[in-house]
Amino acid sequence: MSKKNALGRGLGALIDGVEKEVLEKKVEANMDISVDSIEANPFQPRTTFDEQALEELATSIKELGIVQPLTVRENGPGRYQLIAGERRLRAARLAGLTHVPAYIRTADDQAMLELALVENIQREDLDAVEVAISFQRLVEECKLTQEQLSDRVGKQRSTVANYLRLLRLPAEIQLGIRKKQLMMGHARTLINIDDPKKQINVFYQIIDGELSVRQSEELVRILQTEKAKDPEKIEKKKKINDDFSRLSDHLHKIFEAKVDFRINENGKGKIVIQFDDQDEMERILSVFDRLNS
Repeated sequence: MSKKNALGRGLGALIDGVEKEVLEKKVEANMDISVDSIEANPFQPRTTFDEQALEELATSIKELGIVQPLTVRENGPGRYQLIAGERRLRAARLAGLTHVPAYIRTADDQAMLELALVENIQREDLDAVEVAISFQRLVEECKLTQEQLSDRVGKQRSTVANYLRLLRLPAEIQLGIRKKQLMMGHARTLINIDDPKKQINVFYQIIDGELSVRQSEELVRILQTEKAKDPEKIEKKKKINDDFSRLSDHLHKIFEAKVDFRINENGKGKIVIQFDDQDEMERILSVFDRLNS
């Protein structure tokens, strides 16, 4: 079975054995149950829910009802534990519903964890860090290899690996991803930087400069190129730049104008004194006259 075809064929196609051992053991399908009888899923991988989106879903539920039933497991007489559909349950409560349609399944903790994680991974509104955490839990708690995980969720192994690598980024950057300040492409670029301090520095350059993914990649490429250069040359260039910076400040005080130095790799260059109009140009020329007198 190809990874592409795994999607859309039900959780049994994503989790080996679930269709036979879990899904076929349902007690009853599409039964209306009390929202007060449903407790939260302890394996829920999602930690944040968009309040505005929940309000919009609640409004839709008031008008149309719940189109896709929740999935629960029986947790005692008349009591249920949510497997999948927490967003729908929260919205139903906001909409004032007392009962919701649900599929009742028989599932042990292992199957329930896999069901909840895979169901959430397939959602489009899950942020990249939440997906990464779900992948990590499937690896650690469900004892899956990356290859097995790739088969379960219908994604290339390299994609799975990139998501898992997000969890190695500093907390500041992970928070930026969760707040949607960065796209996955930005995050992949930051992963290629070894030093966490440099990762954070580039992260803020991306945010402050509103850099595209392509611009971010170019920025990191330049940094990596600088890193590969001879340290002595870099230090020498830094000293030259510092010297010119001090000289530029000195000339700025003399001419009361911005002064730039433009120097090539061979050490040749020019001094540029900027002016805004002809009057300012004449004032700068008069300074030269005073210096020559």
